[in-house]
Amino acid sequence: MTVLPDDGLSLAGEFPDATREQWQSLVAGVLRKSGRDLSGPAAEDALSTTLQDGLTARPLYTAADAPGDSGYPGFAPFTRGGRPEGGVVSGWDVRQRHSLPDPVRANEAVLSDLENGVTSLWLSVGSAGIPVSGLATALDGVYLDLAPVALDAGAEFPSVARALLKLYEERGVARDAARGTLGADPVGELARTGREVSGLTDEAAELAALCDREYPGLRAITVDALPYHEGGASDAQELGCSLATGVGWLRDLTAAGLSVEAACDQIEFRYAATADQFLTIAKLRAARRLWARVTEVCGAGPGAGAQRQHAVTSSVMMTRRDPWVNMLRTTVASMAAGVGGADAVTVLPFDHALGLPDAFARRIARNTSTILLEESHLGRVIDPAGGSWYVERLTDDLAHAAWAWFQEIERAGGQRAALHDGLIAERLAATWQERSGRLARRREPITGVSEFPQLAQPPVERDPAPKPPGGGLPVVRRDEAYETLRARSDAYLAATGARPRVFLAALGPAAAHTARATFATSLFQAGGIEPVHDPVTVDAESVADAFTRSGAAVACICSSDALYAESAAPVAEALKTAGALQVFLAGRPGEQRETYVRAGVDEFVVAGGDAIAVLTSVLDRMGVA
Repeated sequence: MTVLPDDGLSLAGEFPDATREQWQSLVAGVLRKSGRDLSGPAAEDALSTTLQDGLTARPLYTAADAPGDSGYPGFAPFTRGGRPEGGVVSGWDVRQRHSLPDPVRANEAVLSDLENGVTSLWLSVGSAGIPVSGLATALDGVYLDLAPVALDAGAEFPSVARALLKLYEERGVARDAARGTLGADPVGELARTGREVSGLTDEAAELAALCDREYPGLRAITVDALPYHEGGASDAQELGCSLATGVGWLRDLTAAGLSVEAACDQIEFRYAATADQFLTIAKLRAARRLWARVTEVCGAGPGAGAQRQHAVTSSVMMTRRDPWVNMLRTTVASMAAGVGGADAVTVLPFDHALGLPDAFARRIARNTSTILLEESHLGRVIDPAGGSWYVERLTDDLAHAAWAWFQEIERAGGQRAALHDGLIAERLAATWQERSGRLARRREPITGVSEFPQLAQPPVERDPAPKPPGGGLPVVRRDEAYETLRARSDAYLAATGARPRVFLAALGPAAAHTARATFATSLFQAGGIEPVHDPVTVDAESVADAFTRSGAAVACICSSDALYAESAAPVAEALKTAGALQVFLAGRPGEQRETYVRAGVDEFVVAGGDAIAVLTSVLDRMGVA
């Protein structure tokens, strides 16, 4: 018998290490019970998940999957963070967005946020937000030497930036005390609007030179990747576009006389953070690694490659129906942004998709970061994801995918050229089309919209937000196809006093029909179609009368395969005789398909089927405009 040292860490130390092959053998045994005869790596592959960009999430990671040394926090390649201390000292910068067009109301919101935990301001100024003439009013009472300001002004950035610099002078803010970002982003404006305004790049270069000479705490340039994310880009595409834009700025700024190091110091990158926490963590880590490689190749010193990152919770994932669920999405997204090492994090209010947020929504948004920092202590660990074999592997795979897309953009002539000739729009459209298919089939579920919708919940209304510029890349939302269906249902409700209805013809006892009745309920509610499940169970003799009393125009038969074989055909015939415009059957028909179709079943609804196509056909058949 081997005597182990009593070091307090030898629990199970006497057992030999399990091998990957042994684990695969156990997986194969479980799969065989479900009728899948696989072994070895094939068994492991069966449990893997395919992600966008050709990436794969595997069910098991070991040290053998680690891609190599990812360095130390605060040192090149900065995968583990741009600062050696991470967020331990002060956490991340809690940056709140403001776009209220009324400067007085904007000032009230700004002061409330700063008094309650926000540490910097992100101001939308110009035609899509606070008027330029109202900037001083919006910042009245703000200690500009303590609260950094990040501007977002589109093509109006030259005048807005000059207005902020003038405000610093008028209020006696020392030039070395000013902090923030002037938001010069003509490439992002090109992506959003499809228009390139002459002279903006020169204006941005002049601002960068001015900041480099006189305002050491200000950055002039923003590389905003949100237009690509909001246009349907994958994570690798978002990274590749940001990288190509950043390289373009290095060329422009060095041509204007700045050193490579000074040019790097003038750029802040903005990325989307989504509720897919691991991909968000990997994206921010990969972004720093990629930018460090670019700056290394450009000849910058080792410290210049520390990318400054502003993460914003994704507007694509925000829903208009059941918007309260957005609080959960933004919590996960902001947590991922913090773990991923973002320097500044903006949590969009849960009602962002509905218009201008109210005070409660802003409060919840800022308190999300506060709870993560002050109660969950998320900032007190440097690179908390570091060393996770899964995260390290995902970071490496994502970095390589993004680098390949970046190289393709460079071969096309750079980011501006790729926007002008349609390369980026074409690729993003293809990515979004593929993702839209997953959303339509509910392979990517949207809680409160495609899964567990609440038809009786009254809509949340907000004052309309200023219309953002458009004309370039599209602005997509995960809920848009379902929102179209729900809008049709709302119009029908307003016109008739009731929603379109589907009768659930449940056969046999609850144990037989509950699973498929629940599935059908969620499916039809996703399209704004109200399920009627009364009585709880029917048969061929009672179903016609129950259907007529339900007020429904279509019906869905729900039960087990065994009961379908006995009763589905006569029930379908009775429903058709009673006037059902469409009869669905929940489940796969198997060998009985032809029998069910002859009896009157029009379509079979199954998990993974095209829910949007089914729901659209139902509303069309009902005449819902």
